[in-house]
Amino acid sequence: MSQANVISDQAGLSDYHFFVRKLHSALGLFPIGIFLLEHLITNSLAALSPALYDKAIGHLMNLPYLGLIEILIIALPLTIHAIYGLYIVYVAKNNIGRYAYVRNWMFYLQRISALITFAFVLVHVWQLRVAHALYGLEISYVTVQQLLAQPFWLTFYIISLLAATFHFSNGLWNFSVSWGIVIGEQSQQFLWKLCMLFFIITSILGLSSIWAFIQ
Repeated sequence: MSQANVISDQAGLSDYHFFVRKLHSALGLFPIGIFLLEHLITNSLAALSPALYDKAIGHLMNLPYLGLIEILIIALPLTIHAIYGLYIVYVAKNNIGRYAYVRNWMFYLQRISALITFAFVLVHVWQLRVAHALYGLEISYVTVQQLLAQPFWLTFYIISLLAATFHFSNGLWNFSVSWGIVIGEQSQQFLWKLCMLFFIITSILGLSSIWAFIQ
């Protein structure tokens, strides 16, 4: 193979990874991020009223073409995002011991939160969605309440919630920077602070929902 062909192949591979990185970043915002926010808002209804939560879940479960929506708008984008995310985790070199600055820690925590969130999604889908389909389990306030009454699952859900909200919030910063939406060091630092504030707000929203289920 000639040197020109080697360079051409390397350029093609570089273009491929550039496209996949952009797709991975975009899918993290839409539809996955939107789905996370919808989940948090719906679950927060439990803090207002168990009946209101059950009503909202009933509407969601009776959406037209629900199976198609779950596959094309949720499962497929989530699978693509997760597979490339796991690849990044595998190839990433975490050197926080040598370079313990904030962005390096954020990069490291983004990888850790990705693994926790991935495990949580698999468990959560199995516990509620698959069990609902296979065994006729009704998804309701009582169902979630009984699940979270178990200390292990309560701890698992709290840790997973914090991992998911951090991963999304920090991912917003990564998306804005990598897509060239926010440029300049000061602007990026300001945005990062906003994203961390967003992490705190969404975490409080999620934790208040969990608290409502364990009352």
